[in-house]
Amino acid sequence: MARVPCDLRILLIPAAFMFIYIQMRLFQTQSQYADRLGSALESENHCTSQLRSLIDQVSIKQSRILALEDLKNRQDQQLVQLKDLIHTFETKGIAKLIEGGQQVPLAAVVIMACSRADYLERTVKSVLKYQSPVASKYPLFISQDGSNQAVKSKALSYTQLTYMQHLDFEPVITERPGELIAYYKIARHYKWALDQLFYKHKFSRVIILEDDMEIAPDFFDYFEAAASLMDRDKTIMAASSWNDNGQKQFVHDPSKIICRSLYRSDFFRLGWMLKRSTWDELSPKWPKAYPYIRLSISMAIGSSLGQFFSQYLEPIKLNDVKVDWNAMDLGYLTEGNYTKYFSGLVRQARPIQGSDLVLKAQNIKGDVRIRYKDQAEFELIAGEFGIFEEWKDGVPRTAYKGIVVFRIQTTRRVFLVGPDSVMQLGIRKS
Repeated sequence: MARVPCDLRILLIPAAFMFIYIQMRLFQTQSQYADRLGSALESENHCTSQLRSLIDQVSIKQSRILALEDLKNRQDQQLVQLKDLIHTFETKGIAKLIEGGQQVPLAAVVIMACSRADYLERTVKSVLKYQSPVASKYPLFISQDGSNQAVKSKALSYTQLTYMQHLDFEPVITERPGELIAYYKIARHYKWALDQLFYKHKFSRVIILEDDMEIAPDFFDYFEAAASLMDRDKTIMAASSWNDNGQKQFVHDPSKIICRSLYRSDFFRLGWMLKRSTWDELSPKWPKAYPYIRLSISMAIGSSLGQFFSQYLEPIKLNDVKVDWNAMDLGYLTEGNYTKYFSGLVRQARPIQGSDLVLKAQNIKGDVRIRYKDQAEFELIAGEFGIFEEWKDGVPRTAYKGIVVFRIQTTRRVFLVGPDSVMQLGIRKS
């Protein structure tokens, strides 16, 4: 019985070591958990900090968005005010140009411009030279296509006119391969400008000029007479002051003009006047490119620069004599009268054919007529005389019912007669 306590003490030693070991493991485990918990808390604090930073950034962004929206709203309001202000200035400018609205304008004059400031300056000076005394009848505008700064600055430097700007950012899709985009942009510009002048500014007529033209001293008198004629004859869609075959060797001395120096034409190009009633029909179906108008009257004198310059345009004779067109009887140009009048001229002209046509025409007294069977033959004959050979959409330049008329040796006329012309005019074949 005396040996039992000693054995128990011996057994307690391993138990004590085991207990100490377990306590140490528990402490180590608790330390690891404590370290992990500290890391987790540190990560949580870091995430919380980042989250707060993101929230702050979002708040800043939202504040900026609200500020931008507020700025946009203010700019929209300013834009509306600016448009109203521009409209007010334009209205005041037009009212000033027509002397307070006391006289109704006969026609607005618009110079179509793009990127040639030097050409524009010369054209404006030429127009102002003769427009200033009749400014109330012919308010002057410049319509610029695009944003060329030199052109815009030049246009805005004139107080005698109203400036318009056409900005077109819509991409151009051509209908056929190889077509020039410029023709589509020109067509868009013309439609926009004419819509502005006819529908926004309410003009009854518009005279359209290119930015490379000079006008004659009787330019405005001619269009005043033409306006009266167009009011009488609804078949005349436009009046043109340009003659493609108006080179100095083909024109007559304007000081000797008595009457009947104008012609109806199925084709024209430059310096033309249009009525609002005609534009009402044309505007909805204005072509995407290559716009032109049929049935016009054409003045025999004009000037321009451009294609075929050296051969056809540089020799154009700009009239320097003031012709009193309003004193002339232009009734022969109305549709019913003109067919009879013009067919009479062609019928009385002496027919010639064969070779050496130019020499034959020069050696015959009076007018002559020459028949051509197709475009190729027309171009050959036109080349011999030195007139425009080009056709546009099946129509020779300046032609009326296929007949092209021009002068040689200043007084005598040459009629180039198409294959169907004699039938259309009722002329006996010869």
